[in-house]
Amino acid sequence: MRKRTHRVRTGLAVVAAVLLGAAGCAGGDGHAPAPKGTGAHAVRPPAWDRSPASIAAVGDSITRGFDACTVLSDCPEVSWATGSDARVDSLAVRLLGVAGAARHSWNYAVTGARMADLPEQMERAAARGPQLVTVMVGANDACRSSASAMTSVADFRADFEEALGTLRSSLPKTQVYVASVPNLKRLWSEGRTNMLGKQVWKLGICPSMLADADDLTRAAAVRRDSVQQRVVAYNKVLREVCARDHRCRFDDDAVYDYRFGTDQLSQWDWFHPSTDGQARLAEIAYRRITTERP
Repeated sequence: MRKRTHRVRTGLAVVAAVLLGAAGCAGGDGHAPAPKGTGAHAVRPPAWDRSPASIAAVGDSITRGFDACTVLSDCPEVSWATGSDARVDSLAVRLLGVAGAARHSWNYAVTGARMADLPEQMERAAARGPQLVTVMVGANDACRSSASAMTSVADFRADFEEALGTLRSSLPKTQVYVASVPNLKRLWSEGRTNMLGKQVWKLGICPSMLADADDLTRAAAVRRDSVQQRVVAYNKVLREVCARDHRCRFDDDAVYDYRFGTDQLSQWDWFHPSTDGQARLAEIAYRRITTERP
């Protein structure tokens, strides 16, 4: 993971914000005549391409299909974003077809990644020149050793701004789909009904939320609520930063709001999506990307 001083990170975030503010406003597709007499130009957002010809995915273990096929292993073939498994019918396959997905989709997500890792992933993705980049990251920022160790909202915002700025510096017209951070408290409420799942959680899976799964004391409730509030704050950041970029679509909390059950959770860790869960994520992304209006 890259190390930065606070001053450098802040400076990069400011530069990224400037780039994002300018995105979509330059060139012939960003302006429309203003009413006569105003002496100005009205800005019209660029048209959204609902059928991009190439896709790059960035993010964390969810996009790598971790624990969906075998225990403690990535399984990118079932990734919601770029997978080839017919049971998932990934976003890439839905948009590009089986042959097109094999040639023109790339998965740069890394298991364990946090938002701080996204700028580097975005740089690698940009080198491919994709027409669409999918982003799903943030769960690991909340899933720390304790609630106090979670990524701050300010750092989360700065890193996301930097990641989009990295993309925009080389690909100003590439579209971006941003998935919301999943509802971790629902994951706790669903998974705790499974005895095996609770035993696996004791190995250290998302302890800030899942530690002592049967502890219903006030202290435990406060801890879980603080993690959930941080996830809500992360999603607010994703929404706000994406809204400043005319070629970015946030999922409007669709992943966070999805009422998944145990069928959508890995049978090995009761935390990551199963193959069925990956298929649900692909459906959500496809609907959002192909709708005419966000």
